[in-house]
Amino acid sequence: MEVHPLVTDEIVRRALLEDLGHGHDITSSALVPAGHRGQAVMRARHEGIVAGANIARAAFMMAGPELVVDIVVHDGATVRAGQDIMMISGPARGILTGERTALNFISHMSGIATQTRRYVEAVKGTKAAIVCTRKTAPGLRAVQKYAVRAGGGRNHRFGLDDGLLIKDNHIALAGGVREAVARARAMAGHMVRIEVECDTLAQLEEALACGIDAVLLDNMAPDMLRQGVEMAAGRAVTEASGRINLETVRAVAETGVDLISIGALTHSVTILDIGLDVDF
Repeated sequence: MEVHPLVTDEIVRRALLEDLGHGHDITSSALVPAGHRGQAVMRARHEGIVAGANIARAAFMMAGPELVVDIVVHDGATVRAGQDIMMISGPARGILTGERTALNFISHMSGIATQTRRYVEAVKGTKAAIVCTRKTAPGLRAVQKYAVRAGGGRNHRFGLDDGLLIKDNHIALAGGVREAVARARAMAGHMVRIEVECDTLAQLEEALACGIDAVLLDNMAPDMLRQGVEMAAGRAVTEASGRINLETVRAVAETGVDLISIGALTHSVTILDIGLDVDF
């Protein structure tokens, strides 16, 4: 599901304004005649999963409204090294002005989608779904979480206002799991779920007794996770989290958890190397 243009257009606009500052692209204006036209090809330099093609297109269109942008490889598809992703033609100044912003978005988002797909493939055959977290770059959460979906993952909550997640500090301040859940339930509307972070099996049993919707089993070894899943046994959705990587995610998935949340999908991902070749 694409992010609505009302959301992404504002993100792209801010990125372009960051580049243009108080004026315009002084390099392109100085070197490229106003009426000069050309074409460019956006091309993958490594294999990966594409995400952010429409957002890159929006960057070009904002930088040069007369540009014609054709997307060859759409979001969620695998692209090979050397394969064309997008064709851009029209006023050369617009292509050059939008180039870096467009590449920044699609390279970063495709990196997220590519990494997400690796995790999804690593747990294939289990019931576990790979989900992202709120560990996103400020201002980019909507597009980063979309990139996770393009890679085959799922989204955790988007913010503090769309789900109650009671973490260890909340429990400490409330005076215990039961009191924390009671306060949360008094605040929550009928559409809002309640999840409790549990560090121990004793804490998990206390949370389950409160009739919560989901439990976050934090930093548990596979044997303890397996016990936690057996304890929950349909009483709550189970989520595993905490320093999970590509080497350990399969063992976590095989414990039977429903969800595996991984902050590294968004907070420390490597871009997919994508370039732009111009013909002016």
